[in-house]
Amino acid sequence: MLRALRRRWDAYKYRFVPWLALNLRRKRRTLRYVPESSQDKIISDEDVFETLLKVFKALFINDFSRHAHILALLPEIKCTVYRKHEPIFFQSLGNPFIFRCIDGVLIDGNDKGLSRSVYRSCSRRDQLGPFQMSDESWLTAALQNPLAVGQYVNNCSHEKAANVCYQEFDVPGYFPVELKQYLPNIVYSHDIESHPRCVVLVALRDIKQGEELFSNYYTIVG
Repeated sequence: MLRALRRRWDAYKYRFVPWLALNLRRKRRTLRYVPESSQDKIISDEDVFETLLKVFKALFINDFSRHAHILALLPEIKCTVYRKHEPIFFQSLGNPFIFRCIDGVLIDGNDKGLSRSVYRSCSRRDQLGPFQMSDESWLTAALQNPLAVGQYVNNCSHEKAANVCYQEFDVPGYFPVELKQYLPNIVYSHDIESHPRCVVLVALRDIKQGEELFSNYYTIVG
């Protein structure tokens, strides 16, 4: 019983504001600081867009092997995207895969339980005839987009420094329709026009094959 409660607390404490406030000073090595939100990006949105296009086109024409070096650079968090006013309470219970963006948008990367059902329902709701507007394969054992693994990256520690960092990216409206099937993201509300939010991981240095990825779970702005 106590062990189960400890596991739940370990998964939840990083979203408990009083605990964060008390522990920030002790965990400076695991924090990332930026002067302001506009300086949070390591690479430009244009570079992220062009890289995603190259990768998704390679997947579309089944030319994955020739672009494997690019795939290693931009893992994505697969998710349902919630705006600040949208309901996520029940999905968040016992869920360690909630990512909060700088502007308060919440991203649910859990592939189980209620989160799974919500994502699948929203994905099928938005399908445009034969064109899928998002990738559902990450809910199965047969991934069609090998980038959709970003939420499984561990937090850095005093022993293991971060070698990648999270970067938010809004998918533009002119993103090719035939390539949206590889986007592992879907917005919760269909009636509000907005660009799907992606969170990609950008390498902070050269990463060797087989090396484990570590990121900063917390970015302090200001």
